[in-house]
Amino acid sequence: MTNTSSIEQQAIATIRLLAVDMVEQAKSGHPGLPLGAAPMAYTLFTKLMRFNPSNPAWPNRDRFVLSAGHGSALLYALLHLCGYGLGLDELKQFRQLGSRTPGHPEYGHTPGVEMTTGPLGQGIATAVGMAAAERFLAAKLNRPGNPLIDHFTYVICGDGDLMEGVSSEASSLAGHLKLGKLICLYDSNHISIEGSTDLAFTENVAQRYEAYGWHVISHIDGNDTAAIEQAVRDAQEEGDRPSLIIVTTTIGYGSPHKQGTASAHGEPLGAEEAKLVKRQFGFPEDESFVVPEEVRDHFRTIAERGIGLEEEWRTRWQEFEREEPGLFAAVSELLDGRVPAAWTEDLPEFPAGEKLATRQASKKVLGAIAEKIPLLAGGSADLAPSNGTLLGAAFGAESYGGPTFHFGVREHAMGALVNGMALSNMMIPYGATFLVFADYMKPALRMAAMMQSPSIFIFTHDSIGVGEDGPTHQPIEQLAMLRSLPGMDVYRPADANETKAAWLLAIERRKPAALVLTRQGLPVLDDTDERLRAGVAKGGYVLADWQDSADDKQRIIIVATGSEVHPALEAKALIEAQGYAVRVVSMPSKELFAEQSAAYRLSVLPASVTKRVVVEAATTFGWHDVAGSGGIVIGLDHFGASGPGPQVMEHFGFTAASIAEKALELLT
Repeated sequence: MTNTSSIEQQAIATIRLLAVDMVEQAKSGHPGLPLGAAPMAYTLFTKLMRFNPSNPAWPNRDRFVLSAGHGSALLYALLHLCGYGLGLDELKQFRQLGSRTPGHPEYGHTPGVEMTTGPLGQGIATAVGMAAAERFLAAKLNRPGNPLIDHFTYVICGDGDLMEGVSSEASSLAGHLKLGKLICLYDSNHISIEGSTDLAFTENVAQRYEAYGWHVISHIDGNDTAAIEQAVRDAQEEGDRPSLIIVTTTIGYGSPHKQGTASAHGEPLGAEEAKLVKRQFGFPEDESFVVPEEVRDHFRTIAERGIGLEEEWRTRWQEFEREEPGLFAAVSELLDGRVPAAWTEDLPEFPAGEKLATRQASKKVLGAIAEKIPLLAGGSADLAPSNGTLLGAAFGAESYGGPTFHFGVREHAMGALVNGMALSNMMIPYGATFLVFADYMKPALRMAAMMQSPSIFIFTHDSIGVGEDGPTHQPIEQLAMLRSLPGMDVYRPADANETKAAWLLAIERRKPAALVLTRQGLPVLDDTDERLRAGVAKGGYVLADWQDSADDKQRIIIVATGSEVHPALEAKALIEAQGYAVRVVSMPSKELFAEQSAAYRLSVLPASVTKRVVVEAATTFGWHDVAGSGGIVIGLDHFGASGPGPQVMEHFGFTAASIAEKALELLT
C-alpha cells in the first residue's frame, strides 16, 4: 500500500476481509471488486464524503452510488464500520433470505443505500439524475449566504457499467448539462466475467469521456489513497464539468492465485485461498469477521463527524424556514412523503362535449400544476411538442432552475435520470415519450417500481390510433408490460377529466406512475359532480349503468380503457336497442381497482353477470381475469397496420358497431 498510514492500511484490510468473509459464509458473491476497490471506497467515506450515519436521509448528504452493485459486500462493510446500524450479524447473513444484506444493494431495505443497483449502467445513469436534482434544488432553494443544497454525487463504476449503452446516453447528457458536482471513480481492472476486457472492450474510455465534456483524470493507482484523495479534490474544484477518475485496480487484490483473473469476479475465493489473503494482510487466518478495536475507533470518529455536519446544516435549514416559510413547509411535506393540498387546486375545467386528446389535456393540467409546484420539473426525449411537456425555461448550465429538461433522443437515460431526481424526495420529476418507446426504458421503469421512487412517466400516442406511422410506432404490448411491473401505477384515462384525475393521483400517491395518453381527440365526459375523479381514484367505476329492473341473463358489462371507452358507450345504445341491459365500466387503472375492497369490485363487476366484453386497442394479455369464463376480450394479439388512425381502428374492430356485434353474439 503506497502513501497510506498504518491505521488506514488496517482499516482497508478490514473492509477487504469483511467482504471476503461475507462471500465465503454465503458461498456466493463477488469478492474481486471489494478486494480491488476498497482503498478508493475507504478514501471517499473517511476523507471526502459528508454524511451522517445516525440520519441516513439527511437532505444535504453527499450521495454514494455503487453502480457496480455486484460488489455489494464492499458497501455493506463500509456501512457497518461507519455506524449505519448494520450489525456484524447482518454481514454474516449476506445474501440470505430476510437479511438486510441482499446480493445487490436495495434502496429502502438497507440504511445508507441510496439506490438499487445491480443491472449494470443503471447506477451511473441514475446518479446523473441525482446530480441534476442537486443543481435544480440548489437553484430553487439556495439564498444568498445560505447554501441549503450543496452536495456531491459520487459513483464507483466498473468496466461493465461503461459498456452498457445507458451509461453512454446519461454521460453524454451529464457533460452537456455541465453537472460539475458529479464525480465518478472508474474501477478499471480490465476483467469481466468471460475474461479480459480486451475480448470486447478496447476503446479509449478517457478520450470518450473527454468528448462528452467530462473532466478526466487518468492513471491513478488503486492502492494509493493519497493520489485518490487528491484526484477527488481536484474533481471537486471542477465546477463546470462532471469528473471521471480512472483508477487502475487489480481484481481480487491480495489473492495469490486468483488476483487479476476472471475467477475472482463472481465466486468465493475458497477456504484455503481466503486464509492466504488474510495472511497477506496480517489478519488471523482461522478467524472470520474480525474488526480490530483500533479500526472501530477510527470509524467512530467519522460517525461523530457526521452528526456535527448535519447540526451545522440544521442552522441553515432553520434560517430557510424564517426566510421562506411557505417553501419550507412544501419541502418538508415532500420529505415526509406528502404533497401540499394547495398545489392541486384550481385545475383546468373541461366542459362535456368538447373534443380533446388526452395528451393535450395532460399539457393543460401539467401547466397549471407547474404554476403552483415550483419543485416540479421534467421533459421529453425530444418529443416535447408531441408529448405536451414544455413548461418554460430549459434546465441547463445557464439556468439550473429551469423546469424543462431536454433529454434528447435518450429514452433509456431519461428513465434513469427521472428516478435519480425522484430519489431526492424533494422534487416531482417526470419524463415523456411515445408509448412504443417504453421498451427502451424498461430497466429504469423496473428500477422505479422496485425502489418505489415517486417517478412519473408520460407515454403518449398510446395505440394503433397513431395511424400512418404504422406498426413500428403503434404500441400493442407495452401496456401489458407496464401493468406487469409490481408497484407501478398505470393510468389510461378515457378523456380530459380522467386525465386530470390521473395527474392528481400520480402526484399525491408518491409512487411510480405511468400516464398513457392518446394522440387523437376524444369527447370530454361530464364530470360536474366529480364522479369521474372519484372513479379514477378507485381504478374502475360504472360510467353508464343499466336499468335496475333488468334480469341478470339479459345483462352484459363492457369494460374499456382510454379511447375505447367512447365506442363502448356508443355500443351500449346499439345493444340496448335489441332488448338487453348494458353497463359500461371505465377502468383507467387496473392497479388501483385491484386495491379496492372485494365488496367494491363486486359492485362494479357483479359475479352474477358473467357476460362481459373487455375492449382495449392493445394485446389481450392480462384482461381475461376481468372478462371471466363467460366473457371475451376485444384486443390485438398481432401488430397493427399503417393508415389513417380512424381507418386502422375500424379495420381492427374498435368501433361501436363491431363491439355491439360481438357483444350480441355473446348474449345470444
